[in-house]
This record gives sequence, structure tokens and C-alpha cells, in this order.
Amino acid sequence: MRVLLAEDNPRLAILIAEGLEAEGFVLDRFASLSVAWESMAVTPYDLLLIDLGMPDGDGVDFIRAVRRTGSGAPILVITARNGLGDRVGGLDSGADDYLVKPFDMAELAARCRALLRRPGGCLGIVLSLGNLDFDTVAREVRVGGRVIHVPPRERDLLERLMRRAGHVVSKTSLEEAMYALSSEVTPNALEAAASRLRRRLGAAGADVILHTAHGVGYMLVPAPHPTDAGAEREAP
Repeated sequence: MRVLLAEDNPRLAILIAEGLEAEGFVLDRFASLSVAWESMAVTPYDLLLIDLGMPDGDGVDFIRAVRRTGSGAPILVITARNGLGDRVGGLDSGADDYLVKPFDMAELAARCRALLRRPGGCLGIVLSLGNLDFDTVAREVRVGGRVIHVPPRERDLLERLMRRAGHVVSKTSLEEAMYALSSEVTPNALEAAASRLRRRLGAAGADVILHTAHGVGYMLVPAPHPTDAGAEREAP
């Protein structure tokens, strides 16, 4: 999941980035609202984390501006402002949740997942295709009920493909979801990740097929059942 973080405290921003990335999120962090706004214009984000006390403006005004664009991305306020009026103002501006500093990283990650699981959100709890299951909370991949090791980058790719199973997912959208702006991405990084994931799923006995739509993207589909193939051959 691609997350935008607007936080001007460098140490806290790094801690949040490291904590959420360890939970499987891809995070872009910005020390000003203006740069965060510019990034939102060109990058689709699944979730926004906004500090209210930013050096170039108030996070409440920023949230209102985001909502005026029609964006429905979940917004979680992270702030030191703990007064009732501050919480009410933040939520009434269009935020979906409000977390007061200091907070535990486990709680932040749990709140992020909860927001993404809400109706219309992009995060289901368990994704399934054939005998392949992806637990998005535990970040576990299972084949036939058995947990298999899948590195983080391949997990990110698998999650995106499972959410759009049966449809081609463009290389551009996959790269935007999987890599932060600060990441150094080699030209064939996505292709290499897809190749490794395909071999890993095959070796584990997953009854899915990872198709490559050359020059376009990738698609994950259930493997055809032998009886289905036989039925097709026998059909008049």
C-alpha cells in the first residue's frame, strides 16, 4: 500500500517510515505540505498521514483542500494536539482518524490497516485465489494452507495482482505502488521481481498462473483445472 506522510520532525518521520515499511507499506515522506501536495498531483496514494503543525501551513486546511478535490483516500491525523477541540476540528475537516503523539508504532500500523479495510478501502483481510491465500494483516502467503517465504517486494507485487486477479495490472501502477519516491529502482526491477515470484509460486505448488502482458503489465489467474480442459476438448 502506498502511503504519504507529511511530518516535519525528521527523526519521527524516519521512525514512522521504518516502522510502516516493516509492516509492508510503501511510504513517501515530506517535510512540507506544499511538496506533499505536489506529489499527490502525480502519485496515487492509498492513505495519507498528516501532521497538523507543519512549517508551511495547518494540516487542517490541507485536509480540507484534499477533500475539495474529491479525493476519498483515508486520512489519519498524527499530531501532538490533544485537546477535544483539536480532535473535533481535525475529524470535521475530513480526516478519518486521529492519533495523538507519542504513539506506539504497532498502533499506528493497526490504525492504517483498519482505515484501509473500511468499505471502499483497498485492503481486505485475506485475499484468496485457488489454493493461494494472502493474509494482509500477518503479511503471510500460504499455499494449500502452508506458509511459504516470500520477500517483501514480491509480497507487494503479489498483493496488487491478487487484488486485480483476472485483469492486467499495468507496470506503471505496480511500480508506483511498490517503490517509494526515494527508492533507487533499476529499469528491470519489476520484471526481476515478477520472475522470482513466478518461480516461487510454482515451486510451492500454487495453482495460479502469473502472465506477462509484454510491454503492458502482469496478470494473475487461476490455473485451469484438468477436468475443465478435458471438458473443453470434449465439447462439440
